[in-house]
Amino acid sequence: MIDSRIYGRTSQMISKTLDISAKRHNLIAGNIANMDTIGYTPKDIDFQAALSRAMEGPEPDYVDKTHEKHLSPNYGVGPYEVKGEESEDVDIHHLDSVNIDTEMMHLMENNVKYRSTIEMLLRKMTILNYAIDEGGK
Repeated sequence: MIDSRIYGRTSQMISKTLDISAKRHNLIAGNIANMDTIGYTPKDIDFQAALSRAMEGPEPDYVDKTHEKHLSPNYGVGPYEVKGEESEDVDIHHLDSVNIDTEMMHLMENNVKYRSTIEMLLRKMTILNYAIDEGGK
């Protein structure tokens, strides 16, 4: 478990934001891949709601096991589950239920969030590096 005195809640938020962004990217890529599939309904994640759920829930390290050799209940699953939801702007009665322009807009929006989160992570690491170097002495 990460020592919260060094990394703080910001690093947890950054980590969970990157996880949600990656899951959203996979959903959007799946929507684009199934663009010509008859009856396919596009899926998306409400980013803010998923991040709120992720930050409210307890970390998986706090789960008690009945025996030390048992796998934890969260084995192979992240500390939260992000579920895809049907996109609101889909006309399921037509064969072209995936709008490529909408999906590309979602992909671009997700990319901006991902890149800004990476920038926050890099700045956090720069601050820690500066502190380790004792301010450049």
